[in-house]
Amino acid sequence: MEYYNQTSTDFILLGLFPPSRIGLFLFILIVLIFLMALIGNQSMIFLIILDAHLHTPMYFLLSELSLIDINYISTIVPKMASGFLFGNKSISFIRCGIQSFFFLMLGVAEALLLTSMAYNRYLAICFPLHYRVHMSKRVCVLMITGSWIIGSINSCAHTAYALYIHYCRSRAINHFFCDVPAMLTLACMDTWVYKCTVFVSTTLFLVFPFIVIACSYDRVLLAVYCMHSAEGRKKAYLTCGTHLTVVTFYYAPFAYTYLRPISLRSPTEDKALAVFYMILTLLLNPIIYSLRNREVMGALRRVGQRIHSVKM
Repeated sequence: MEYYNQTSTDFILLGLFPPSRIGLFLFILIVLIFLMALIGNQSMIFLIILDAHLHTPMYFLLSELSLIDINYISTIVPKMASGFLFGNKSISFIRCGIQSFFFLMLGVAEALLLTSMAYNRYLAICFPLHYRVHMSKRVCVLMITGSWIIGSINSCAHTAYALYIHYCRSRAINHFFCDVPAMLTLACMDTWVYKCTVFVSTTLFLVFPFIVIACSYDRVLLAVYCMHSAEGRKKAYLTCGTHLTVVTFYYAPFAYTYLRPISLRSPTEDKALAVFYMILTLLLNPIIYSLRNREVMGALRRVGQRIHSVKM
């Protein structure tokens, strides 16, 4: 059994995997997913920058989603890997606050950006004649900026409260990153006010956006149903279905984790859910939104031909 210095101001992240062969296998799997997510999202950004055919509102939003995903997964996984490989599980009070800030900011920014992308698809399919008016470059910039600003304000409030709390119990956080609700279990003061703010934030930035996305796709599917082309309907149904699946993988476990009372939360369950919305979904985003898209594959061929011609 491990004992930690209770007089230290550092926190101890207990991690995601047990020190066993199974733990090592799962660790290698997560690292591979992390690397694939990084490569996939970085490739998407470069492809959108290099190919003029992808300079549209949809791909502008998609490039921003990839940028958020890169930062999101890089905020958590490297520290988790360091703790597993080298046993360096301690994290300073300030670094814990910084990690918590970026996790919350990027999480809310991604949730709002996914909502913007659903709105973009809704306009493109349901109001194609007015699409360019409603989805100008200025509107895209406002959507992206708003996502970052709202995410930052929400994150500042939660992180400030987490740093204000008095911790008088064990400094061991039973998680693989500085998750504020997991930190609350170590507090020696009444945190009911903060629990209420978590409920409100989760409802505003996760539940409500998910409802908006579901409603927008409902309208999209209704419009698709009226299409005369059977092949077009099949393609649209498949696209909407895969997009909704990815969105559900992100929103559902995230909202479920933070809407439950702390008394009903299980550390093991919280860690498993976090892997879904923080790691697996970030790998699926470039695959679902990009690699299955003919425009992206066409851009990939064009960029590949340009690179090959330059080498020649």
